[in-house]
Amino acid sequence: MARVAIIGSGFIGRAWAISFARAGHDVAMWDQSSSATDGARDYIAGVLGDLAANDLLRGQSAAAVLDRIAVVAELGQALAGAVHVQENTPENLEVKREVFSLIDSAADPQAVIASSTSALLPSKFTDHLKGRDRCLVVHPINPPYLIPAAEVVPSPWTSAETLETTRAFLIEAGHAPLVMKRELDGFIMNRLQGALLEEAFRLVADGYANVEDVDIGIRDGLALRWSFMGPFETIDLNAPGGVRDYVDRYQGIYSNIFPQMLRRVDWAGEVMATVEAERNKRLPRENLGERQVWRDRRLMALAAHKKKSDQEFGQ
Repeated sequence: MARVAIIGSGFIGRAWAISFARAGHDVAMWDQSSSATDGARDYIAGVLGDLAANDLLRGQSAAAVLDRIAVVAELGQALAGAVHVQENTPENLEVKREVFSLIDSAADPQAVIASSTSALLPSKFTDHLKGRDRCLVVHPINPPYLIPAAEVVPSPWTSAETLETTRAFLIEAGHAPLVMKRELDGFIMNRLQGALLEEAFRLVADGYANVEDVDIGIRDGLALRWSFMGPFETIDLNAPGGVRDYVDRYQGIYSNIFPQMLRRVDWAGEVMATVEAERNKRLPRENLGERQVWRDRRLMALAAHKKKSDQEFGQ
């Protein structure tokens, strides 16, 4: 298989390392901060144990996957021979520009250089590079070893070959790439999530629902369909004649409420006292870490279930 370089070995970098090593690639992790790499393989080993228990390692042992992951001391060691470079440094434009300059000058000329940034447009930190045509964003939903969707975002100068190489590479590694036609603030997933959060905060701030009722609406309502279908397929199946029939029947509902959705609520304003109090009542802050572990294990169980279902239904 191929060699992958992980630049920046915090939680996102470690998560990518697991995903790519599980796919059979040799992974080299580097970080300029030794505190980020200290204990990285021990952390990964713990996650691999849980993945193995849920049969999420493609039939491999945790030890076999871990053996493909190495922590290296020098950037050049990580980049040597890598066909894919995944950068995971802080969300700081100047840092990204500097790091991409270093990678572009040292990586193999054919290597794809991808950033995990969740907010910065690739054109903002690759415009100055000689090899800017091979640079783009590959933004995961964390953790990528459990959530397959990954946004592939080109800059205006990213080559079509780079896009196709990246798309194929991600699919082979078990991911579901969303290949954007051009860059846009927020990409796809943050814009969708942001629209939902805007309405959630507005409903609470205006006194129409409490925090838990909103969560129930998603958790025990919309998300049950969305966990295996997207919004377009959902409406396509929700009217006898398909998507056009749905629009003919129901667009008026949304047209009526849309003007009410154009007013922003400051998430950090008065409504935050309500949101925080209700969340603290349901989950005391001292239990937050424990609940995060619960979340990841539920995601593992869901991933295992979806894998089995996809095999049974031929998806």
